[in-house]
Amino acid sequence: LCGAALFLSQLSVFSGRAGSLMTTKLSQPQSTLAKSLTSTSTNAPYFKALESTEIPPYVTNCPSNGLCSRLPPDCMTCNTNYSCIYGKTATFDCKVKPHVHCVDENNHEQENFTINMTCQFCWQLATSDYVCTNSTNCMTVSCPRQRYNATCTVRDHIHCLGNRVFPKMLYCNWTGGYKWSTALALSITLGGFGADRFYLGQWREGLGKLFSFGGLGIWTLIDVLLIGVGYVGPADGSLYI
Repeated sequence: LCGAALFLSQLSVFSGRAGSLMTTKLSQPQSTLAKSLTSTSTNAPYFKALESTEIPPYVTNCPSNGLCSRLPPDCMTCNTNYSCIYGKTATFDCKVKPHVHCVDENNHEQENFTINMTCQFCWQLATSDYVCTNSTNCMTVSCPRQRYNATCTVRDHIHCLGNRVFPKMLYCNWTGGYKWSTALALSITLGGFGADRFYLGQWREGLGKLFSFGGLGIWTLIDVLLIGVGYVGPADGSLYI
C-alpha cells in the first residue's frame, strides 16, 4: 500500500509538470503571433505614408516657384472651354497638379489660375508645334508619294486641347545624306561613265552607262534632265539634302 501511494504521488507530480510544459509551449506561439500582428498593424500606416508621399514623375519637369501661367501643360489640369471659337484665343480655367508649387505676378502662391490658349485640338497644330517619329522603311521618291504612320508629341511650351500624343499619317521625308547638287554635277561632267548613278547607289545602271559610254551620249543627256527635275533620286528612296 505504501508503494502504491508513492507511485500515485509521483504520477501526479509528473502530470503536473507535463501540463505546465504544454501550457508554456502553447503560450509561446500565441505570444509570437500576437507580436507579429502588433508589428504588422504598426508598420501598415508607415507603408501607407511612404506611398502617399511618393513624388509623381511629372514634378521633375515643373519649375518650382515660377509663374503659374508659364508652367508646362503637364504640370496643370484645365477645364475645357466649350464656348470657344476654333482658331481664336480663349481663356481657360486651370489648376496645378499635386506637388507643384507656383506663384502669381505678386509672388503669392496659388493653385487656381487662368491661361490664354488657342481654341484647337493638338492634332490640328502647325507642324512646327509637335515632333513626330521618322520612318526609313518607306520610299520618298515614288509616285504617288508614300505615307507612314507616325506618333507625334506636342512640344512642352505649346498648349492645346485633347491628347498631347496622337497618331498621324505623314509623307516619307527622310534623307540618306545625298546632295542634289553633287548628283547633278556628276551627271553633267562624268555622266558618260555612270558616276552619277554610282553616287546615288544605283550600281546596275552605273555599270550599264559605263560599258555603253553613256548610251552613246543619249543616256547621259536623259539622266541630266531626270536628275535636274528630281525624278531620279537615291537608290534607298530617301530625299536629297
